[in-house]
Amino acid sequence: MKHFENREASLESDSKQRIIEFVRTNPEYYIQKFGDINSRSGFTLTFNFWAGVLGPVWYAARGLWNWALTFLIIETFAFVQIVRGFFGDLASEAWERITRIEGTLELRRSQLAAAIENNSEKIDVYKRTVASLEENIGGIREEAIKLEETGIWVAISGIIILVLVKLAQAIYANTVLERRFSDWLSDNSIVSGLPIKHMILGTLFFLVIVAATVLNYSFPGIYPFLVNFPTEPGIRLTSINWVEKFFTYSVSKGEVFFDAITFGIRWILDSLELVFVKTPWMVIASFIILLTWLSAGVRAAIYCTAFLLYMGLLGFWEKAMITLALLGTAACLSIVIGIPLGMFCARRPRFYSFIRPIMDFMQTMPAFVFMIPVIAFFGTGKPAAVVTTMIFGGTPVVRLTVLGLRGVPEHVREAAISFGASKFYLLSKVDLPLAGPSIRAGINQTIMLSLAMVVVASLIGAKGLGEDVLEALQYANVGQGILAGFAILFCSMILDRIVQGNRK
Repeated sequence: MKHFENREASLESDSKQRIIEFVRTNPEYYIQKFGDINSRSGFTLTFNFWAGVLGPVWYAARGLWNWALTFLIIETFAFVQIVRGFFGDLASEAWERITRIEGTLELRRSQLAAAIENNSEKIDVYKRTVASLEENIGGIREEAIKLEETGIWVAISGIIILVLVKLAQAIYANTVLERRFSDWLSDNSIVSGLPIKHMILGTLFFLVIVAATVLNYSFPGIYPFLVNFPTEPGIRLTSINWVEKFFTYSVSKGEVFFDAITFGIRWILDSLELVFVKTPWMVIASFIILLTWLSAGVRAAIYCTAFLLYMGLLGFWEKAMITLALLGTAACLSIVIGIPLGMFCARRPRFYSFIRPIMDFMQTMPAFVFMIPVIAFFGTGKPAAVVTTMIFGGTPVVRLTVLGLRGVPEHVREAAISFGASKFYLLSKVDLPLAGPSIRAGINQTIMLSLAMVVVASLIGAKGLGEDVLEALQYANVGQGILAGFAILFCSMILDRIVQGNRK
């Protein structure tokens, strides 16, 4: 029993020492508060005076930046309301409107005087205009006066918000800090104590944000540099000139390279168009229905038949086949390039970390932006549309291939290696089968994203169903656009069923 008591006392002493090492300031207070928090299962109400006074600065100094930014936003709003209520010009916009209307009113009065002098027929028109403007000014002036009278209530609301947020900061401070202490026990890289740089950074950040926001909203128009970013037009013109020179140089020096890529894409595209468009429709339809049946079952094959009938009976068959040829070219090239690239990146984290920002750029950059360099390098037409589609839809297969291969359990790979599996056997019989669902999902996503570019690609010369949708947008032809949109939807559903099948 004595040994147990000694051990418990030793653990308690060690816990106190760790708390002292973590907080470094006012350790007795935090030892008591952390003990109170740990002794209860629910939320423990505590009050940290300095956290309430310093607010976001205290949270930032403790490294609790998420809480600091949240409270900073609320406090900034409260300070804006207080300053606007006591010192700001709440009716500044209304007075500006009155000034503009008064300028127009002066002009109309002069026109009215000239009309009276000349005994013009427009005297009544000018009188009505002047009366309307005077009435409008009177209404706006009353609105401005009411806004100025509400200043005290705006300030009071800001004070109430500030008091409430200060109370919340004081009440939650110890609980949040205790959670950070628990994280620090398992990860000593977490900031502890009150680092000077955090205190200085938090104070400066708080002062700059509050001051700039309060001045901008409380005294609008007085400090224009807070609204208009200081810029120099020459910088933009110089940057545009550099970009144009870069593309001109690249196009002139890489003409052979880009022509070779264009020739390869056009050869694949022409071959697929020959298969889909020139082959009798009964052969293509039967092949698609059979493939859907083998992959996804009878029900999916029936739906596929209905979709094909829809496209055929409404006259979309040829354009749908052109769309499938364009999509097939882009998707096949993306898959052929993406899966080996994903396999290469899966076991090379450094290379994957290098190309990941490039893939992020490819997915986040708007399609209309990267169409500009594509047109510069490949011109307009179907090859440029294929390249644009590959840029937009080619990254999911790489990402999901990497994800699938990295998700293969290590003990399974170690077991295969222990039985003498070669690298090729390990890849073909262990890694790829186990990563298969993820890779197939990547292929599906690549196909779906590629199909989403059908309408956009029609802007640069791609034919197919996207051309009908684009024409419907240009001429506000609702019926044609809706019917062509459903045809694109049915193409995507057919491809999705073929790729995904009826796997569980």
